Amino acid sequence: MTTPIIKPQWHRMTAETDGLGESPFWHPAEKRLYWVDIPGQRLRRMSVSADLSAEHLVDTWLLDEEPGCFAPAVQGGWVIALRSGVYLAPTWGGALQLLAAAPYDTARFRFNDGKCDPAGHFWVGSMYEPRDQAAAVLYVLQADGQLATKAKDATVANGLAWSPGGKTIYWSDTGAHCIRAWDYEPDTQAMSRERLFAQFPLRPKDWAYGTASASTYLGRPDGAAVDAQGNYYSAMYEGHRLAKFAPDGRCLAWIETPVQCPTMPCFGGADLRTLFITTSSHGRSAEELQALPSSGCVFAMRVDTPGQAVSFFKN
Repeated sequence: MTTPIIKPQWHRMTAETDGLGESPFWHPAEKRLYWVDIPGQRLRRMSVSADLSAEHLVDTWLLDEEPGCFAPAVQGGWVIALRSGVYLAPTWGGALQLLAAAPYDTARFRFNDGKCDPAGHFWVGSMYEPRDQAAAVLYVLQADGQLATKAKDATVANGLAWSPGGKTIYWSDTGAHCIRAWDYEPDTQAMSRERLFAQFPLRPKDWAYGTASASTYLGRPDGAAVDAQGNYYSAMYEGHRLAKFAPDGRCLAWIETPVQCPTMPCFGGADLRTLFITTSSHGRSAEELQALPSSGCVFAMRVDTPGQAVSFFKN
């Protein structure tokens, strides 16, 4: 059976482009979308109206190093994974409080994709910047300030998400073009029955924007989100699409995106039926950026099935 291709109406939400937008989440009390620009070394947020076509003003917080991801905290503020460690930020633009130092060589690694599980634990994966071996690790922050190792053998940690009820955890390795899944026990953080959830063909060696190989390449799995029915949405970097998977691993649809490199989806809006995506302009060719000048912007579309609300860090 051929996987249907959906060509939705996307709304561009930002005028200024990010280098590598990532880690979007919707703050329900503030009615704001938050995200990071990794090479831009900044956190970003904007209030979003019901009219997605309206102008939306963006507030930016410049940092001293790259942020991989962040999440809202129950007691206010945010937990942030920077290259050097995991920090608590009580106020926007204010001082950072170190929660855990990075457990790796910061000259070769940095933190990448992460978020909180339904119980409020902060999880974050690393990426090995030389990308010549599967040295990335998935960590979870413990109450004693230690980062416990939960999974290994990845090159670029991405795609972290949980099913409704938290009984399944997903984690992708962008470099290996695969998504893995485990049974998950929310009370103990135990992961079991590891399995391959999805595997995609590797990037053709002759891939270049505008060529025949670019038109057939599906992309590689980047950030992800899960809706209320348990469907897993993966941003397919360089694939010009999102992949929507059923909980049993069937690919339900390819959702075309307005740029070549979507990086991560999230659900938001008052009814959690607005699907946002961050995108990338970093390292893209002049030909690609000329053809797709909105690369690096945030986009949004309306969907029928709502997503899950963001999980807050229980500090």
